[in-house]
Amino acid sequence: MKKHNLNIKFIQSALSVKNPFNDVIQVREWVKEQNLKVLVSVQKITFDQLEQWHFAENGRCLQHDSGKFFSIDGIKVQTNWGGVSEWEQPIINQPEIGYLGFVTKEFDGVLHFLLQAKIEPGNVNNVQLSPTLQATKSNYTQVHKGKAPAYLDLFVNAKPEQVLLDQLQSEQGARFLKKRNRNIVIKVDHDIPLYDNFIWLTLAQIKLLMVEDNLVNMDTRTIISGIPYGDLDEDIVDFYNDTNPSMKENRIASKLLKSTLVQDKALHTFDDIIKFITKQKSFLELHVEKVPLSSMSEWKIEADSIRHVDDKYFKVIATKVQIENREVVSWCQPMVEPAQEGICAFVCKEIDGVLHFAVQTKLEAGNFDIIEFAPTVQCLTGNYRISGIESLPFLAYVLDAKPEQIIFDTIQSEEGGRFYREQNRNMLVLAGDDVGMELPENYIWMTLNQLQTFIKFNNYVNIQARSLIAAVSFMN
Repeated sequence: MKKHNLNIKFIQSALSVKNPFNDVIQVREWVKEQNLKVLVSVQKITFDQLEQWHFAENGRCLQHDSGKFFSIDGIKVQTNWGGVSEWEQPIINQPEIGYLGFVTKEFDGVLHFLLQAKIEPGNVNNVQLSPTLQATKSNYTQVHKGKAPAYLDLFVNAKPEQVLLDQLQSEQGARFLKKRNRNIVIKVDHDIPLYDNFIWLTLAQIKLLMVEDNLVNMDTRTIISGIPYGDLDEDIVDFYNDTNPSMKENRIASKLLKSTLVQDKALHTFDDIIKFITKQKSFLELHVEKVPLSSMSEWKIEADSIRHVDDKYFKVIATKVQIENREVVSWCQPMVEPAQEGICAFVCKEIDGVLHFAVQTKLEAGNFDIIEFAPTVQCLTGNYRISGIESLPFLAYVLDAKPEQIIFDTIQSEEGGRFYREQNRNMLVLAGDDVGMELPENYIWMTLNQLQTFIKFNNYVNIQARSLIAAVSFMN
């Protein structure tokens, strides 16, 4: 499919809630039904009850007996970024590149995405709307000796002309060590079986469902954040917004669409932004050294957890899981449990008629290339209500935002396969003249069009920013 035609197909799906199979209300009911169908049990256990996992010699790491899946390693971090120059922490080491993929198909001329009602052991509410395929390499090569994931063959055998999107994207840099997944979207024209826990939705429907807490999972959000909509002249976008009744009624949606599609009205050029981030990468240092878990002075290995001595940040726990409809129905695994809820927010402002977003560059221990573009506010590991309100740029502004400034405000889950009931407040906040053009040194104004351009390239936009970008809806 030609690039221009592909962009139009994506835009059309993002602007269409018409679905011959389900409306949004029916989808909500369907998710409730899926939740009632499956028996789920997740128990916290002690490490010595963790079947097929063990601490390596001298407490070096916590790993699976097969040597596959992932391990919990210790690292020592040294950097000249931020106020803390050195620390130690546990981190998830999962060097495999997994699949996060959507099958799409046209119905009534509109592109629909095949989602599954998937239960991850760490999900707050069990079932969440997940991509068609969500599998680590150990899963899809069946190291666990279970069934192959549904629809895997469609991705493995996809022809180049079927692939609409194919990117390597980073995971949470504070929790994973240089982890990436293949984000892929393919299109089929032939009929495929529709299994009981799968459903066809338009892109607009997926985005509307993100308004609800913990319904659309992080893997779905990261894939659709990378979907390209192309570049259009400002006059064309303005004509559409002015002649479309729904856009005339919803001016925020029209402004978001304009920021997504218009390329030539940005405050900074693409080259300006490249220079901005390159300069920072050149001066910042990030040295990460593996150390034994048992040697980390501020972390304790106890019978049922690896925790910070002050009970801050997060802890590693052991779990026993039973989920009826998985490729393997019972297993044990370690998980990361957060100490508190976090917050991720973009502040946006209209500049020369186009919405721009205040984007920061953020260093995290597991980053592939030192820093990535992050939301205006990203507080995940510390208690922002106590420690950060005065010291972190824009945090107080976001927390004090008036209702009319808030475009989006929901609780969203982190990845439930590795994180135990981790959820963060996600917000988009519209600023006025009370926020000036000047930004802190590591911040820059970018349009949605520019952010989505950078998503095309590996390791530029972090997963928290991508999750928020995915939530941008052009519908009421």
